Amino acid sequence: MALEQKLSLKLSQKLVMTPSLQQAIKLLQMTRMELETLLSQELVENPVLEDLTEGQEEEVEEEQTPKEEEPPPPANGSDVIDHAQSMDNIDFDAYFGDEYDSSYEPSMREEREGAPIENSLTREGDIYDHLVWQLHMGDFTPRQVEIGELIIGNLDADGFLVATPEEIQGMGDDLESEPYTLAEVEEALAIVRRFDPPGIACANLRESLLLQLDLQGEACDALARRVIEEAWEPFLRRQFPVVAKKLGIELPDLEPAIEVIRSLETCPGRKFSNERPHYIEPDVFVRRISDEYVIQLNDDGLPRLRVSRAYRRMLAKMRNEGQQSDAQAFIKDKMRSAVWLIKSLDQRQRTIYKVAASIVRQQRDFLDQGIDYLRPMVLRDVAEDISMHESTVSRVVSNKYIHTPRGVFPMKFFFHSGIDRDYGDNISSLTVKRKIEQMVAAEDPRHPLSDSELMRILNREGIQIARRTVAKYRDELHIPSSNDRKQIF
Repeated sequence: MALEQKLSLKLSQKLVMTPSLQQAIKLLQMTRMELETLLSQELVENPVLEDLTEGQEEEVEEEQTPKEEEPPPPANGSDVIDHAQSMDNIDFDAYFGDEYDSSYEPSMREEREGAPIENSLTREGDIYDHLVWQLHMGDFTPRQVEIGELIIGNLDADGFLVATPEEIQGMGDDLESEPYTLAEVEEALAIVRRFDPPGIACANLRESLLLQLDLQGEACDALARRVIEEAWEPFLRRQFPVVAKKLGIELPDLEPAIEVIRSLETCPGRKFSNERPHYIEPDVFVRRISDEYVIQLNDDGLPRLRVSRAYRRMLAKMRNEGQQSDAQAFIKDKMRSAVWLIKSLDQRQRTIYKVAASIVRQQRDFLDQGIDYLRPMVLRDVAEDISMHESTVSRVVSNKYIHTPRGVFPMKFFFHSGIDRDYGDNISSLTVKRKIEQMVAAEDPRHPLSDSELMRILNREGIQIARRTVAKYRDELHIPSSNDRKQIF
């Protein structure tokens, strides 16, 4: 078989992600804080970019600052300045007056106060810091302190011990000191369990509640201890008649013990949690003016970018002079990057505005009358309305918030499935959840509504929903089952 060379023409089509398209997609799914960080970084790295807001502030300051009168020209008509004469005319005592005044003795110099200590950055103390502080403040041996630190380091955020005494004993094998004994670990564990808050360093909730009762001393309720020790499983399932029968007491006599147990802390480390609140800054504002809703993008804090005029003049000068240098190539590359960024940022803002406008149009009843009138909507509805792909709409609504007259909501809040009704349009799943929540809030605590009963009530209202769907919505609302909601007192 002979080999031969020949030319052939082939036509193919493929999708190519250009750098500008990649950058536009990246900016589209960024949160507002991420975008602000990126733009600040680009302003530092790209000298061609300028912040228009800073330039306007400088211009305003220059306009407000009166110009000083120019000194008269030299008498001899020459533009050359006599630097020696200028130096002689400077009042050095006044110039350095802030640093040192010769009329004061060195011991009489004014000392400036530093920044207040409360302004310095620090980390808030947590449960571990609180326990270690108590451990080092106590009169314990160095070995007890060493084992106690290991125990404290193996607590979770709620204050429960996640390692067994045997595992803590094995941790001492890796240290240079003599290996720990199990008795030493148990002794150190007993020391830590006497620390504040009560119920700390226990293996589970049952041990923690018993320890809290022990630390109450004479105030400890003996019946409450019996409930936890002898009838723990039926107590967790709220089967109070079974608990009373198992303890051999009447059901009304059980109520004080249950109230004592309810007063105990289920998460001992809860009050030392240093989680900071998460503040939400909306990306879009929707305001009602007369009978219309006006959409406004939140641009506060974002720089207004433009290409530097100085670099444009510099590049034009190089072109006119026919220069070909590394500097010219560098400026071209940075200017191209700056233009891509500005166009991508503008495209991002336009896309967010289109999606927000479509949401407002399709959820007008919700904005006017409330959540009961929220209509079912999916990404495809908005994508078809603004002639964009569903993936683009998904990137827009990801991690973004919208401020409406009804409150601040994630943009994904408006996208959810619908449930069939016997009459009228489909009803939103969020509306059904709200109905379930209202029915549970109005139920008789002694006879709570089961999932089947909730389903039948909704079916009578024309909402076609299955029992398993009711159970799923109830779990999403963090509502316990009917058995757990039942109260006998």
